Amino acid sequence: MKGILVVNGFWKSASMEEMAKQLIRAAEKLSIQLEICTNDQLLCTLPDTQLLEPEETDFYLFWDKDIRLAMALEAMGKRLFNPARAIALCDDKTLTHLALAQAHLPTPETILCPMTFPGLGYPKTEFIARAGARLSWPLVIKEGCGSFGQQVYLAQNEQEALEIIQKAAGNPLLFQRFIQESAGTDLRLYMVGGKCVAAMRRRNDNDFRANIQIGGHGEIYPPTEEEIALAARACHALSLDFAGVDILHTKDGPVICEVNSNAHFTALAALTKTDVAGAIMQHIQEALCAAG
Repeated sequence: MKGILVVNGFWKSASMEEMAKQLIRAAEKLSIQLEICTNDQLLCTLPDTQLLEPEETDFYLFWDKDIRLAMALEAMGKRLFNPARAIALCDDKTLTHLALAQAHLPTPETILCPMTFPGLGYPKTEFIARAGARLSWPLVIKEGCGSFGQQVYLAQNEQEALEIIQKAAGNPLLFQRFIQESAGTDLRLYMVGGKCVAAMRRRNDNDFRANIQIGGHGEIYPPTEEEIALAARACHALSLDFAGVDILHTKDGPVICEVNSNAHFTALAALTKTDVAGAIMQHIQEALCAAG
């Protein structure tokens, strides 16, 4: 069995390089040949939808957010883990929350920011006051696309909200109720094939965002059956093979904060002594064998 690990050719990080090593080692243990290929190497032609340099492979482990490339590969009949639709839904938080709402899954109350055009901005801003009246201040503002807690802001009032959205005008945005009781903390459940293979609680004493990349730290956390079931339902709703599901505790119970199709797992694997890469490769092998 042979697979291609697709990564971005223009962005590098130590975490991504370590994940790639772990995935390749895990593949070798299962007698799977896994090779790294960057998205700029996988040029494809349209309308015939063919790779310029075709390569025989059984699957693509797609660890990039080049959604159009993912769609092109699927148009060729290639099997992707995760599928293009799942990556697209998770890459834009506004689409994520629409899909979760359609699946009737609990999330912080969210209002989608009206779309405008780059260079035009928001000459009318009455909607900010209406969003604030509904969600109360402070409220969270998120750009649709962002990673590692970046592009996530806490606006204390209408003026701060206006300054934030004017800078990001033209991008998809959302307003979200701030969950005070979960400020600086969340749960990260790493799901593979509908099962939780590792989990941690993330804490940040200096920021409302819990992400480790901006100063948070992880603690081993045994998730409840309710939390695992909620994360599994989110993955099903988004058509995910594997994902990092972030959950917040509220006075009314757990809610889904975000779902990450390309979630990094090196810190979680080191903390929990869990072979996350092995679980992913095992799922891929089982899925392909079941498909014949």
